[in-house]
Amino acid sequence: MTRATTNLGRTASQVVVVGKVAHGLMSMTWKPDEQCFEAIKAGIDALPSGAKMLLNGGESTTIISENVCSAGEFYGHNLSTTNLEMIARFFEKYPEYVDRTFLSIEGGLTVGAGPPLQSHRCSVPINSCLSRPENTLRSVNAVNEKLRGTKRLDLFQCARVDPNLPVEDSIAALAKLKSQGKLDHIEMSECSAETLLRRGHKVGHGIGFDRRAGNQTFFLGSSDERCSNRNQSILIRARNTIIATAKELGVAVAAYSPLGRGFLTGQIKKLEDLPADNYRRHFPRFQEDNLEHNLAIVDVLTEIAKRKNITTTQLCIGWVSSLGPHVIPLPGSSRADRTLENCSGGDVTFTETELQEIH
Repeated sequence: MTRATTNLGRTASQVVVVGKVAHGLMSMTWKPDEQCFEAIKAGIDALPSGAKMLLNGGESTTIISENVCSAGEFYGHNLSTTNLEMIARFFEKYPEYVDRTFLSIEGGLTVGAGPPLQSHRCSVPINSCLSRPENTLRSVNAVNEKLRGTKRLDLFQCARVDPNLPVEDSIAALAKLKSQGKLDHIEMSECSAETLLRRGHKVGHGIGFDRRAGNQTFFLGSSDERCSNRNQSILIRARNTIIATAKELGVAVAAYSPLGRGFLTGQIKKLEDLPADNYRRHFPRFQEDNLEHNLAIVDVLTEIAKRKNITTTQLCIGWVSSLGPHVIPLPGSSRADRTLENCSGGDVTFTETELQEIH
């Protein structure tokens, strides 16, 4: 059993107690139901009584005027509804788990018009999130339709900040849908401290998550490029600013991909360790120019983990968790054993000396 929990949202109408480590469901899109269901149940069952597992999935997109949804609106192949429908099947089969979970769904993308946003999950061009009121309404309605009443939409997040719309308008639209009973809490993804935590927070109160700092996920060491010391310092300052501002305002931070897309598990030693059709092959961190540099970092972290008698996975998730009580690591897993390993990372603690060595 994992022990660590945290509270979501000092500003929310109801404080929700969740496990310190969340469970990302994107990788389940391409896996058999029973394998996925066992992985979901394992994490929930490992929590102490009264705590909920924060599950992160996705919703749907629009191609011109047609809906093509997925959990995390766009987590299915070519933005299909595969992932979201899997979530609905889980709650249909195991209704006793409904009240033991807190469901966060990412949505709001559109495709087919304007400059494309490249995506490893889709072979069609997709735009950045259009969080205009009409698109947000469409997206939220699509999520609730695909959930088929099996589970309430605890939290909806816009997958991107719309560059053509003031964030105040985006948050106001979400707050209106909340008041209409279509969702319970609000989340914005991939935005800065100033965008969400200063401007957006003035408009809509609730549980908010900022998943990335300056388009950087929160994870140790390995990078998509060999950053200069100056650039690394800029990224660290951006991360720390988000964490500090979120703490000040009572906003939770969901730290996406704390294992660097699996790189920091120590299981990937060369590009060939990834299946030929795996989307991660396109990430620079797995390419030859960066691989040797990043593997050296993983080796150091692995040695530290061995001295603590934990896995490298647990060390990395534990480090992200140590960034603050309001920081919730969000690793993905489609296997029960991996889910349990991930969740136990929230129980890892560090001495000041260990943290200095890790940094």
